Amino acid sequence: MKLSSIPNMLTIMRLLLVIPLILLLLAEEYGVALIVFVIAGLSDGLDGLLAKRFGWVSRFGSIADPLADKLLMVSSYFVLCWQSELPWWLFVIILLRDLVIVGGAYIYHDLFCLDKVTPIYLSKFNTFAQILLVVAVIFGLAIDSVSDGFKQMLIYIVLATTIGSGVQYSSIWGRKAVQNIKQDNYREHSDGD
Repeated sequence: MKLSSIPNMLTIMRLLLVIPLILLLLAEEYGVALIVFVIAGLSDGLDGLLAKRFGWVSRFGSIADPLADKLLMVSSYFVLCWQSELPWWLFVIILLRDLVIVGGAYIYHDLFCLDKVTPIYLSKFNTFAQILLVVAVIFGLAIDSVSDGFKQMLIYIVLATTIGSGVQYSSIWGRKAVQNIKQDNYREHSDGD
């Protein structure tokens, strides 16, 4: 095994951890579920660090890494909603925002040949808040020590950053689309002269 394949191995491991995490949550084995979730989170940080630090990037990693992250988060939120530990409306808003971002990126790429979507800071904070909420809820279920007030505060932080980052992405892409259309129109008029 080449050292450069370590980030991809960590991503595959994270994908494989989704199933035991779901089963542990459903079985209400919250202590072990928390350990699995933390391991998955640490593997995400480590594979990103190695990929950036040593340039160990691959086409597989660029697709599988965000897929593994989303699968882990969506699965965790779904099960915690199913168990009535988180509200369904939050899950739906998070899912809609992700669909808008993925759909918007796809459409924008198709229309304007967008190569890469650069994450905005609010989106990064949103991801952090989503992870913190899952950890807090699972920790609270395992240890029974997280207050409802703290959990509610995290829910509303996740809500605000989810909506805010979705609006910000849409605004950024909308402005870029208008600029690209104006540039295309300008080129057409310049070529016609």
